[in-house]
Amino acid sequence: MTVTRFAPSPTGRLHVGNLRTALHNWLYARRHGGRFWLRIDDTDAARSTEAFVDAIRQDLDWLGLDREGEVRQSARTALYEARFAALVEQGRVYPCYETPEELELKRKIQLGRGLPPVYDRAALALDAAARAGLEAQGVRPHWRFRLDHDRPIVWDDLIRGPQRFDPARISDPVIRRADGSWLYLLPSVIDDIDLGITHVVRGEDHVSNTAVQVQMFEALGAAPPAFAHEALLVGGEGKLSKRLGSADADHFRAAGIEPVALAAKLARIGTSLPVEPVATLAPLIARFDLAGFGRAPARFDETELARLNAQCLHLMPFEQVADRLPPGMDARGWAAVRPNLDTLADADSWWAVVTGPVACPADPADADYLRRALALIPALDWAGAPWAGLTAALKAETGRTGRALFLPLRRALTGQDHGPDMAALLPLIGPAQAQARLEAALG
Repeated sequence: MTVTRFAPSPTGRLHVGNLRTALHNWLYARRHGGRFWLRIDDTDAARSTEAFVDAIRQDLDWLGLDREGEVRQSARTALYEARFAALVEQGRVYPCYETPEELELKRKIQLGRGLPPVYDRAALALDAAARAGLEAQGVRPHWRFRLDHDRPIVWDDLIRGPQRFDPARISDPVIRRADGSWLYLLPSVIDDIDLGITHVVRGEDHVSNTAVQVQMFEALGAAPPAFAHEALLVGGEGKLSKRLGSADADHFRAAGIEPVALAAKLARIGTSLPVEPVATLAPLIARFDLAGFGRAPARFDETELARLNAQCLHLMPFEQVADRLPPGMDARGWAAVRPNLDTLADADSWWAVVTGPVACPADPADADYLRRALALIPALDWAGAPWAGLTAALKAETGRTGRALFLPLRRALTGQDHGPDMAALLPLIGPAQAQARLEAALG
């Protein structure tokens, strides 16, 4: 059984990069008939809030990412303590007493000598008496995971291919602060083991975290999940953008972006597959394949997203949007206005063209032409194709063609120079409204 997870910290809103990570883990699970978990990484009690937890759930719901379950790290401390104690017993976790200032000085000295700033493991030289003395002075230790230097860290990344790290060139990572609070690395590994996570899709900025976590899985007697580290998003201008980093789901909702359009964009950028409009997530699931992901940064352009949004709307059936349409708009009305929408909010303005009122005084040069059109209104086949009948009769009588034939009618009947197909609009306007609008145009 394929099992993936999305593990945000509730210390802020999900930005577009987070949404992409969540989507890819969800797509991978659904593509392989598996399960998708939400894990709330709320060990940072000072910064985590329930408002952000709720917002995370709402954003995932908005994107259509259903879950098999949810866990919270704040409710799992007993499990972490037990695994932590076992690692201390094995000698894989050890206490350290340096202050941040002392560690920074060590780093500066190493860098000044042209050496990598790797922790020197000085704390391992302390005997029990030395540790007791420090603690008697009120010094509380932070805790590090002791990496095994005897063999390289290797894994076959599902996007980046074979990975190899020399553990001797990596600092033993701090896993617990002096106040007893947890850092990300070890609880994440414990949770992945406990939840049976088989695949982890995340950003390439986590590659070095994965290197140390591979050894943590092994120290806890578990095989690591398969990892896939994807290239990070860049803005439309081809570089990292603060604006992109702050673009959350509310930003896209306010811009009228449909969740399926955002998903269509995020599912495909940075891959060998084209970004294509879809009406549902099903086509994205069917073709999701990590093998098609590239190593180059994925370019996210909001102008392109806006065009994609319109294309997705043009594919959506009435039933999918019915509860968000203006009052009175039925399937015929949706079919008429849908090809002209950029966002669903545009449906309101086009529906107002149907329901009226509309006022557009006629050009005096077109007055006789519109009077003839007004005379034809009662005789049109309103159950069939009234626009085709009206324009055919006017063309035969006046010899007008093209814009001269169509534009004065469109202006008088809709108040617009362009818009939805008049063949679809005129039956919705109806004979009474059509007659009233032509009379109003003629004054």
